[in-house]
Amino acid sequence: MRTYKTQMEAAKKGIITPEMKTVAEKEYTDPEQIRQLVALGQVAIPANINHKSLCAEGIGKGLRTKINVNLGISGDAKDYEVELDKVRMALKYGAEAIMDLSNYGKTNTFRRQLIEMSPAMIGTVPMYDAIGYLEKDLLEITAQDFLKVVRAHAEEGVDFMTIHAGINRRAVEAFKRDKRKMNIVSRGGSLLFAWMEMTGNENPFYEYYDEVLEILREYDVTISLGDALRPGCIDDSTDAGQIAELIELGDLTKRAWEKDVQVMVEGPGHMAMNEIAANMRLQKRLCHEAPFYVLGPLVTDIFPGYDHITSAIGGAIAAASGADFLCYVTPAEHLRLPDTADVKEGIMASRIAAHAADIAKGVPHARDLDNKMADARHKVDWDEMFSIAVDPDKARTYFESTPPADRHTCSMCGKMCAVRTTNLILEGKKVEFCSEL
Repeated sequence: MRTYKTQMEAAKKGIITPEMKTVAEKEYTDPEQIRQLVALGQVAIPANINHKSLCAEGIGKGLRTKINVNLGISGDAKDYEVELDKVRMALKYGAEAIMDLSNYGKTNTFRRQLIEMSPAMIGTVPMYDAIGYLEKDLLEITAQDFLKVVRAHAEEGVDFMTIHAGINRRAVEAFKRDKRKMNIVSRGGSLLFAWMEMTGNENPFYEYYDEVLEILREYDVTISLGDALRPGCIDDSTDAGQIAELIELGDLTKRAWEKDVQVMVEGPGHMAMNEIAANMRLQKRLCHEAPFYVLGPLVTDIFPGYDHITSAIGGAIAAASGADFLCYVTPAEHLRLPDTADVKEGIMASRIAAHAADIAKGVPHARDLDNKMADARHKVDWDEMFSIAVDPDKARTYFESTPPADRHTCSMCGKMCAVRTTNLILEGKKVEFCSEL
Protein backbone atom coordinates (compact mmCIF):
# COMPACT_ATOMS: atom_id res chain seq x y z
CA MET A 1 0.00 0.00 0.00
CA ARG A 2 1.30 3.47 -0.91
CA THR A 3 2.36 5.59 2.03
CA TYR A 4 2.50 8.72 -0.11
CA LYS A 5 0.09 10.62 -2.33
CA THR A 6 2.45 11.89 -5.02
CA GLN A 7 5.86 11.21 -6.50
CA MET A 8 7.08 14.47 -4.95
CA GLU A 9 5.82 13.57 -1.49
CA ALA A 10 7.56 10.19 -1.73
CA ALA A 11 10.76 11.86 -2.88
CA LYS A 12 10.71 14.32 0.02
CA LYS A 13 10.23 11.40 2.44
CA GLY A 14 13.23 9.58 0.98
CA ILE A 15 11.10 6.91 -0.73
CA ILE A 16 12.22 5.58 -4.13
CA THR A 17 9.06 4.68 -6.03
CA PRO A 18 8.70 2.06 -8.79
CA GLU A 19 8.28 4.93 -11.26
CA MET A 20 11.59 6.48 -10.14
CA LYS A 21 13.31 3.12 -10.70
CA THR A 22 11.81 2.91 -14.20
CA VAL A 23 12.97 6.43 -15.07
CA ALA A 24 16.46 5.75 -13.67
CA GLU A 25 16.79 2.63 -15.82
CA LYS A 26 15.72 4.50 -18.95
CA GLU A 27 18.08 7.40 -18.21
CA TYR A 28 21.15 5.31 -17.26
CA THR A 29 21.32 6.83 -13.81
CA ASP A 30 20.80 5.97 -10.16
CA PRO A 31 17.27 5.92 -8.67
CA GLU A 32 18.53 7.96 -5.72
CA GLN A 33 19.59 10.71 -8.11
CA ILE A 34 16.11 10.74 -9.64
CA ARG A 35 14.54 10.86 -6.18
CA GLN A 36 16.62 13.88 -5.22
CA LEU A 37 15.69 15.76 -8.40
CA VAL A 38 11.98 14.97 -7.97
CA ALA A 39 12.15 16.22 -4.36
CA LEU A 40 13.64 19.50 -5.61
CA GLY A 41 11.05 19.84 -8.36
CA GLN A 42 13.73 19.79 -11.05
CA VAL A 43 12.37 16.51 -12.47
CA ALA A 44 8.71 15.60 -12.84
CA ILE A 45 7.35 12.07 -13.31
CA PRO A 46 3.74 12.51 -14.48
CA ALA A 47 2.04 9.31 -13.32
CA ASN A 48 -1.64 9.36 -12.38
CA ILE A 49 -2.50 6.56 -9.95
CA ASN A 50 -5.32 5.50 -12.31
CA HIS A 51 -3.15 5.23 -15.45
CA LYS A 52 -2.38 1.52 -15.17
CA SER A 53 -0.79 1.06 -18.62
CA LEU A 54 1.79 3.84 -18.09
CA CYS A 55 5.51 3.21 -18.51
CA ALA A 56 6.86 6.13 -16.50
CA GLU A 57 9.04 8.87 -17.98
CA GLY A 58 10.98 11.64 -16.29
CA ILE A 59 11.04 15.21 -17.55
CA GLY A 60 13.66 17.65 -16.40
CA LYS A 61 17.26 18.30 -15.46
CA GLY A 62 19.87 16.01 -16.97
CA LEU A 63 17.34 13.72 -18.64
CA ARG A 64 16.60 13.05 -22.30
CA THR A 65 14.45 15.70 -23.96
CA LYS A 66 10.92 14.30 -24.26
CA ILE A 67 8.35 15.05 -26.97
CA ASN A 68 4.57 15.41 -26.87
CA VAL A 69 2.02 14.75 -29.62
CA ASN A 70 -1.23 16.73 -29.72
CA LEU A 71 -4.36 15.13 -31.13
CA GLY A 72 -8.11 15.10 -30.57
CA ILE A 73 -11.34 15.91 -32.35
CA SER A 74 -12.92 19.24 -33.20
CA GLY A 75 -16.34 20.26 -34.48
CA ASP A 76 -15.05 20.09 -38.07
CA ALA A 77 -13.18 16.79 -37.70
CA LYS A 78 -14.77 14.37 -35.28
CA ASP A 79 -13.71 10.87 -36.35
CA TYR A 80 -12.33 9.13 -33.29
CA GLU A 81 -10.96 6.21 -35.34
CA VAL A 82 -8.70 8.64 -37.16
CA GLU A 83 -7.49 9.97 -33.82
CA LEU A 84 -6.76 6.43 -32.62
CA ASP A 85 -4.66 5.89 -35.74
CA LYS A 86 -2.69 8.98 -34.72
CA VAL A 87 -2.26 7.52 -31.25
CA ARG A 88 -0.81 4.33 -32.73
CA MET A 89 1.47 6.43 -34.93
CA ALA A 90 2.70 8.41 -31.92
CA LEU A 91 3.45 5.26 -29.95
CA LYS A 92 5.18 3.58 -32.90
CA TYR A 93 7.57 6.46 -33.42
CA GLY A 94 8.50 6.99 -29.81
CA ALA A 95 6.50 9.93 -28.48
CA GLU A 96 6.70 9.98 -24.68
CA ALA A 97 3.47 11.92 -24.22
CA ILE A 98 0.12 12.39 -25.93
CA MET A 99 -2.19 15.31 -25.25
CA ASP A 100 -5.89 14.89 -25.97
CA LEU A 101 -7.03 18.35 -27.01
CA SER A 102 -10.54 17.31 -28.03
CA ASN A 103 -12.95 20.22 -27.79
CA TYR A 104 -16.21 18.91 -29.19
CA GLY A 105 -18.99 16.88 -27.59
CA LYS A 106 -18.52 14.21 -24.95
CA THR A 107 -14.83 13.37 -25.05
CA ASN A 108 -14.45 11.07 -22.05
CA THR A 109 -15.10 7.82 -23.95
CA PHE A 110 -12.14 8.48 -26.23
CA ARG A 111 -9.98 9.69 -23.37
CA ARG A 112 -10.63 6.57 -21.30
CA GLN A 113 -9.72 4.38 -24.28
CA LEU A 114 -6.58 6.43 -24.81
CA ILE A 115 -5.50 6.07 -21.18
CA GLU A 116 -6.22 2.34 -21.20
CA MET A 117 -4.09 1.64 -24.28
CA SER A 118 -1.22 4.10 -23.92
CA PRO A 119 2.08 3.48 -22.12
CA ALA A 120 2.89 7.13 -22.92
CA MET A 121 1.96 9.94 -20.55
CA ILE A 122 -1.47 11.46 -21.23
CA GLY A 123 -2.16 15.17 -20.92
CA THR A 124 -5.25 17.32 -21.33
CA VAL A 125 -6.40 20.92 -21.13
CA PRO A 126 -9.60 20.82 -19.03
CA MET A 127 -10.54 24.30 -20.21
CA TYR A 128 -11.00 22.96 -23.76
CA ASP A 129 -13.39 20.30 -22.58
CA ALA A 130 -15.46 22.46 -20.22
CA ILE A 131 -18.12 23.64 -22.66
CA GLY A 132 -18.81 20.18 -24.12
CA TYR A 133 -18.55 18.39 -20.77
CA LEU A 134 -20.83 20.82 -18.94
CA GLU A 135 -23.13 21.58 -21.91
CA LYS A 136 -23.09 25.25 -20.94
CA ASP A 137 -22.08 28.37 -22.81
CA LEU A 138 -18.94 30.12 -21.57
CA LEU A 139 -20.73 32.88 -19.70
CA GLU A 140 -22.90 30.35 -17.81
CA ILE A 141 -19.94 28.36 -16.46
CA THR A 142 -19.04 28.99 -12.82
CA ALA A 143 -15.69 28.71 -11.12
CA GLN A 144 -16.78 25.47 -9.44
CA ASP A 145 -17.88 24.10 -12.83
CA PHE A 146 -14.32 24.43 -14.08
CA LEU A 147 -13.05 22.50 -11.06
CA LYS A 148 -15.55 19.70 -11.81
CA VAL A 149 -13.89 19.18 -15.19
CA VAL A 150 -10.43 19.09 -13.60
CA ARG A 151 -11.64 16.40 -11.18
CA ALA A 152 -13.26 14.38 -13.98
CA HIS A 153 -10.02 14.31 -15.98
CA ALA A 154 -8.01 13.39 -12.88
CA GLU A 155 -10.34 10.52 -12.03
CA GLU A 156 -10.06 9.17 -15.59
CA GLY A 157 -6.28 8.83 -15.26
CA VAL A 158 -4.79 11.91 -16.96
CA ASP A 159 -1.10 12.26 -15.99
CA PHE A 160 -0.65 15.99 -16.53
CA MET A 161 -3.00 18.88 -17.15
CA THR A 162 -2.39 22.26 -18.67
CA ILE A 163 -3.94 24.76 -16.28
CA HIS A 164 -3.80 28.42 -17.32
CA ALA A 165 -3.62 29.77 -13.76
CA GLY A 166 -1.11 32.53 -14.48
CA ILE A 167 -3.35 34.78 -16.55
CA ASN A 168 -4.69 36.69 -13.55
CA ARG A 169 -5.75 40.31 -13.41
CA ARG A 170 -2.18 41.58 -12.99
CA ALA A 171 -0.99 39.70 -16.07
CA VAL A 172 -4.01 40.87 -18.08
CA GLU A 173 -3.24 44.49 -17.19
CA ALA A 174 0.30 44.09 -18.52
CA PHE A 175 -1.06 42.45 -21.69
CA LYS A 176 -3.51 45.30 -22.31
CA ARG A 177 -0.90 48.02 -21.75
CA ASP A 178 1.62 46.52 -24.17
CA LYS A 179 -0.22 46.29 -27.50
CA ARG A 180 0.41 43.16 -29.51
CA LYS A 181 0.13 42.24 -33.16
CA MET A 182 -1.48 38.86 -32.37
CA ASN A 183 -3.07 39.42 -28.95
CA ILE A 184 -3.82 36.05 -27.26
CA VAL A 185 -3.27 32.91 -29.35
CA SER A 186 -3.61 30.32 -26.59
CA ARG A 187 -7.02 28.67 -27.01
CA GLY A 188 -7.43 28.04 -23.29
CA GLY A 189 -5.99 31.45 -22.45
CA SER A 190 -8.37 33.25 -24.79
CA LEU A 191 -11.38 31.44 -23.30
CA LEU A 192 -10.33 32.37 -19.77
CA PHE A 193 -9.62 35.95 -20.80
CA ALA A 194 -13.09 36.16 -22.37
CA TRP A 195 -14.70 34.64 -19.25
CA MET A 196 -12.86 37.08 -16.98
CA GLU A 197 -13.80 40.08 -19.09
CA MET A 198 -17.45 39.05 -19.46
CA THR A 199 -17.98 38.17 -15.78
CA GLY A 200 -15.66 40.68 -14.17
CA ASN A 201 -14.22 37.87 -12.04
CA GLU A 202 -10.67 36.74 -11.36
CA ASN A 203 -9.33 33.71 -13.24
CA PRO A 204 -11.00 30.79 -11.40
CA PHE A 205 -7.88 28.62 -11.70
CA TYR A 206 -5.91 31.37 -9.95
CA GLU A 207 -8.58 32.31 -7.40
CA TYR A 208 -9.20 28.68 -6.43
CA TYR A 209 -5.68 27.44 -7.08
CA ASP A 210 -5.42 25.66 -3.74
CA GLU A 211 -8.55 23.64 -4.56
CA VAL A 212 -7.11 22.75 -7.96
CA LEU A 213 -3.94 21.53 -6.26
CA GLU A 214 -5.90 19.37 -3.82
CA ILE A 215 -7.59 17.60 -6.73
CA LEU A 216 -4.30 17.07 -8.54
CA ARG A 217 -2.59 15.84 -5.38
CA GLU A 218 -5.31 13.25 -4.76
CA TYR A 219 -4.57 11.50 -8.08
CA ASP A 220 -0.90 12.49 -8.45
CA VAL A 221 -1.52 14.62 -11.52
CA THR A 222 1.32 16.90 -12.60
CA ILE A 223 0.27 20.49 -13.23
CA SER A 224 1.57 21.95 -16.47
CA LEU A 225 1.28 25.69 -15.89
CA GLY A 226 0.00 27.00 -19.20
CA ASP A 227 1.35 30.15 -20.82
CA ALA A 228 -1.89 31.85 -21.87
CA LEU A 229 0.07 34.93 -22.96
CA ARG A 230 2.67 33.13 -25.04
CA PRO A 231 3.70 35.03 -28.17
CA GLY A 232 1.79 34.08 -31.31
CA CYS A 233 4.21 35.80 -33.69
CA ILE A 234 7.88 36.65 -33.42
CA ASP A 235 7.10 40.36 -32.99
CA ASP A 236 5.26 39.66 -29.71
CA SER A 237 7.97 37.58 -28.04
CA THR A 238 9.48 38.56 -24.69
CA ASP A 239 6.94 41.34 -24.20
CA ALA A 240 5.39 42.61 -20.96
CA GLY A 241 2.45 40.20 -21.09
CA GLN A 242 4.61 37.11 -21.54
CA ILE A 243 7.01 38.09 -18.77
CA ALA A 244 4.27 39.26 -16.38
CA GLU A 245 2.58 35.88 -16.68
CA LEU A 246 5.91 34.07 -16.28
CA ILE A 247 6.46 35.87 -12.96
CA GLU A 248 3.06 34.63 -11.78
CA LEU A 249 3.92 31.10 -12.92
CA GLY A 250 7.05 31.18 -10.77
CA ASP A 251 4.96 31.89 -7.67
CA LEU A 252 2.39 29.24 -8.63
CA THR A 253 5.22 26.72 -9.03
CA LYS A 254 6.32 27.18 -5.42
CA ARG A 255 2.73 26.96 -4.17
CA ALA A 256 2.26 23.65 -5.99
CA TRP A 257 5.48 22.20 -4.58
CA GLU A 258 4.35 23.13 -1.08
CA LYS A 259 1.36 20.82 -1.68
CA ASP A 260 3.65 18.09 -3.10
CA VAL A 261 2.20 18.56 -6.60
CA GLN A 262 4.71 18.15 -9.42
CA VAL A 263 5.06 21.04 -11.87
CA MET A 264 6.01 21.73 -15.46
CA VAL A 265 5.98 25.26 -16.85
CA GLU A 266 4.96 25.97 -20.44
CA GLY A 267 6.70 28.44 -22.72
CA PRO A 268 6.67 30.13 -26.11
CA GLY A 269 5.41 30.04 -28.83
CA HIS A 270 6.90 32.10 -31.62
CA MET A 271 10.33 33.62 -31.09
CA ALA A 272 13.33 34.73 -33.13
CA MET A 273 16.35 32.48 -32.78
CA ASN A 274 18.47 35.08 -31.02
CA GLU A 275 15.97 35.35 -28.13
CA ILE A 276 15.50 31.66 -27.38
CA ALA A 277 18.50 30.90 -25.16
CA ALA A 278 17.87 33.96 -22.97
CA ASN A 279 14.20 33.00 -22.59
CA MET A 280 15.08 29.49 -21.49
CA ARG A 281 17.44 30.82 -18.82
CA LEU A 282 14.88 33.44 -17.69
CA GLN A 283 12.19 30.80 -17.30
CA LYS A 284 14.43 28.52 -15.26
CA ARG A 285 15.41 31.44 -13.06
CA LEU A 286 11.89 32.77 -12.45
CA CYS A 287 10.36 29.30 -12.07
CA HIS A 288 13.01 27.85 -9.76
CA GLU A 289 14.45 25.29 -12.23
CA ALA A 290 11.10 23.56 -12.80
CA PRO A 291 10.94 21.46 -16.01
CA PHE A 292 10.20 23.63 -19.04
CA TYR A 293 7.73 22.52 -21.74
CA VAL A 294 7.83 24.52 -24.98
CA LEU A 295 5.72 24.69 -28.14
CA GLY A 296 8.34 25.22 -30.81
CA PRO A 297 9.40 27.95 -30.60
CA LEU A 298 8.63 28.75 -34.24
CA VAL A 299 11.46 30.93 -35.47
CA THR A 300 9.69 32.56 -38.40
CA ASP A 301 6.04 33.20 -39.29
CA ILE A 302 5.97 32.96 -43.10
CA PHE A 303 6.24 29.22 -43.80
CA PRO A 304 2.76 27.73 -43.32
CA GLY A 305 2.91 24.14 -44.45
CA TYR A 306 6.48 23.86 -43.16
CA ASP A 307 6.04 24.83 -39.52
CA HIS A 308 7.29 21.42 -38.38
CA ILE A 309 10.66 22.67 -39.66
CA THR A 310 10.44 26.19 -38.20
CA SER A 311 9.48 24.54 -34.91
CA ALA A 312 12.26 21.94 -35.00
CA ILE A 313 14.85 24.67 -35.48
CA GLY A 314 13.54 26.56 -32.46
CA GLY A 315 13.00 23.39 -30.44
CA ALA A 316 16.59 22.25 -30.93
CA ILE A 317 17.92 25.61 -29.74
CA ALA A 318 15.46 25.70 -26.84
CA ALA A 319 16.27 22.18 -25.63
CA ALA A 320 20.01 22.71 -26.00
CA SER A 321 19.54 25.86 -23.88
CA GLY A 322 17.61 24.16 -21.08
CA ALA A 323 14.08 23.22 -22.21
CA ASP A 324 13.12 19.70 -21.15
CA PHE A 325 9.96 18.84 -23.11
CA LEU A 326 9.02 19.72 -26.70
CA CYS A 327 5.48 19.86 -28.01
CA TYR A 328 5.51 18.77 -31.60
CA VAL A 329 4.28 20.98 -34.43
CA THR A 330 3.03 19.47 -37.69
CA PRO A 331 3.07 20.82 -41.27
CA ALA A 332 -0.65 21.52 -40.78
CA GLU A 333 -0.08 24.02 -37.95
CA HIS A 334 -2.12 27.21 -38.54
CA LEU A 335 -3.96 25.50 -41.42
CA ARG A 336 -6.08 22.49 -40.34
CA LEU A 337 -6.36 19.53 -38.01
CA PRO A 338 -3.37 17.32 -38.85
CA ASP A 339 -3.89 13.96 -40.55
CA THR A 340 -1.81 10.87 -39.79
CA ALA A 341 0.87 11.82 -42.34
CA ASP A 342 1.17 15.25 -40.72
CA VAL A 343 1.46 13.61 -37.31
CA LYS A 344 4.38 11.48 -38.47
CA GLU A 345 6.17 14.48 -39.96
CA GLY A 346 5.65 16.43 -36.75
CA ILE A 347 6.92 13.59 -34.57
CA MET A 348 10.04 13.11 -36.66
CA ALA A 349 10.86 16.81 -36.72
CA SER A 350 10.50 17.01 -32.94
CA ARG A 351 12.53 13.86 -32.38
CA ILE A 352 15.33 15.32 -34.49
CA ALA A 353 15.26 18.51 -32.42
CA ALA A 354 15.18 16.64 -29.11
CA HIS A 355 17.95 14.23 -30.05
CA ALA A 356 20.21 16.94 -31.47
CA ALA A 357 19.79 18.88 -28.23
CA ASP A 358 20.56 15.82 -26.11
CA ILE A 359 23.83 15.38 -27.97
CA ALA A 360 24.66 19.05 -27.39
CA LYS A 361 23.79 18.79 -23.68
CA GLY A 362 25.86 15.66 -23.18
CA VAL A 363 22.95 13.52 -22.02
CA PRO A 364 24.34 10.07 -21.11
CA HIS A 365 24.46 7.68 -24.08
CA ALA A 366 22.84 10.25 -26.43
CA ARG A 367 25.56 9.62 -29.04
CA ASP A 368 25.47 5.84 -28.89
CA LEU A 369 23.24 5.23 -31.92
CA ASP A 370 24.97 7.99 -33.91
CA ASN A 371 28.28 6.22 -33.35
CA LYS A 372 26.75 2.89 -34.39
CA MET A 373 25.41 4.56 -37.54
CA ALA A 374 28.89 5.89 -38.31
CA ASP A 375 30.31 2.38 -37.94
CA ALA A 376 27.62 0.96 -40.26
CA ARG A 377 28.27 3.67 -42.86
CA HIS A 378 32.01 3.04 -42.62
CA LYS A 379 31.35 -0.60 -43.50
CA VAL A 380 28.69 0.41 -46.05
CA ASP A 381 26.38 -2.06 -44.34
CA TRP A 382 22.94 -0.96 -45.51
CA ASP A 383 20.91 -3.45 -43.49
CA GLU A 384 22.63 -2.32 -40.30
CA MET A 385 22.05 1.33 -41.22
CA PHE A 386 18.34 0.66 -41.69
CA SER A 387 18.12 -1.15 -38.34
CA ILE A 388 19.66 1.84 -36.54
CA ALA A 389 17.58 4.48 -38.32
CA VAL A 390 14.71 5.99 -36.33
CA ASP A 391 12.48 5.54 -39.40
CA PRO A 392 13.93 2.44 -41.11
CA ASP A 393 11.01 2.05 -43.53
CA LYS A 394 11.55 5.49 -45.05
CA ALA A 395 15.32 5.03 -45.26
CA ARG A 396 14.99 1.65 -47.00
CA THR A 397 12.32 2.96 -49.39
CA TYR A 398 14.58 5.84 -50.47
CA PHE A 399 17.55 3.54 -50.99
CA GLU A 400 15.66 0.94 -52.96
CA SER A 401 13.72 3.43 -55.11
CA THR A 402 16.88 3.90 -57.24
CA PRO A 403 19.03 0.85 -56.46
CA PRO A 404 22.75 1.07 -57.20
CA ALA A 405 24.50 -1.43 -59.46
CA ASP A 406 26.89 -2.16 -56.58
CA ARG A 407 25.27 -2.51 -53.15
CA HIS A 408 28.48 -1.22 -51.56
CA THR A 409 27.51 2.26 -52.78
CA CYS A 410 24.34 4.29 -53.30
CA SER A 411 22.98 5.65 -56.56
CA MET A 412 24.18 9.20 -55.86
CA CYS A 413 27.95 8.61 -55.98
CA GLY A 414 28.12 5.10 -57.40
CA LYS A 415 31.70 3.89 -57.82
CA MET A 416 32.93 7.35 -56.76
CA CYS A 417 31.60 6.88 -53.24
CA ALA A 418 34.07 8.58 -50.87
CA VAL A 419 33.72 5.88 -48.24
CA ARG A 420 34.38 3.11 -50.78
CA THR A 421 37.38 4.96 -52.23
CA THR A 422 39.01 5.58 -48.86
CA ASN A 423 38.34 2.04 -47.64
CA LEU A 424 39.98 0.57 -50.76
CA ILE A 425 43.10 2.73 -50.39
CA LEU A 426 43.47 1.97 -46.67
CA GLU A 427 43.13 -1.73 -47.51
CA GLY A 428 46.07 -1.39 -49.92
CA LYS A 429 43.94 -1.77 -53.03
CA LYS A 430 43.78 0.28 -56.21
CA VAL A 431 40.90 2.55 -57.11
CA GLU A 432 39.99 2.06 -60.75
CA PHE A 433 37.01 3.39 -62.61
CA CYS A 434 37.63 3.10 -66.36
CA SER A 435 38.02 -0.66 -66.30
CA GLU A 436 34.64 -0.90 -64.58
CA LEU A 437 32.76 1.23 -67.12
